[in-house]
Amino acid sequence: EIPILVKFLFTSDNLSVQVHPDDEYAGVHHGSAGTTEMWHILAAEPGARIAAGFREPIDRARARTAALSGEIVELLEWHAAAAGDTFFIPAGTVHAIGAGLTICEIQQRSDITYRFYDFGRGRELHLDSALAVSRLGPYAPRCEATVSCQHFVTEPLDVAGAVTLPSTTDQALLIVIGGEGHLNGQAARAGDVWHLTVNSEPLEITGNIRLLRTSVPSR
Repeated sequence: EIPILVKFLFTSDNLSVQVHPDDEYAGVHHGSAGTTEMWHILAAEPGARIAAGFREPIDRARARTAALSGEIVELLEWHAAAAGDTFFIPAGTVHAIGAGLTICEIQQRSDITYRFYDFGRGRELHLDSALAVSRLGPYAPRCEATVSCQHFVTEPLDVAGAVTLPSTTDQALLIVIGGEGHLNGQAARAGDVWHLTVNSEPLEITGNIRLLRTSVPSR
């Protein structure tokens, strides 16, 4: 089992203000890995935004009060999001996803989420845990399309014609995010995810197709 999850998100409303724990905290409290993730924006309506980090440092008492009142939405730093943008969200980063976005999310195989604020939906908040793991200051999430961290390495792959990927020495996922084509003769289109196992056979990719290849880095 590859320790990476892939999700496709379509947002019609703002998603909750939340944070994920790191491996140490999640291991102690949940017997699980933490959650570091990245977002690659596939489509965005005009004015679409994501939030990551705060406009200025705040203390835990202020963060708790702001979460209960909803002011936390205004304290966050909101970033314009457009198709093709990539954002890296390490564990401990307070974040939210705005409306009007289609996102490919790649993360550790864990989905422990602590909510600060839920835009009036009435779901449970997890303020004690959220405050215990959060970094309550500014953070710059925008990054290049190639993302490399201790949990995964993701890079874009554009094919116009034909490309052959050599046999792999690690597990990887190939995520189709645009166009159409064939992988070893099998039709592939946006939304498909292929699992490449260790020492898998070379893979021939044909067509006009855009992919993200993500794998677990060697330790």
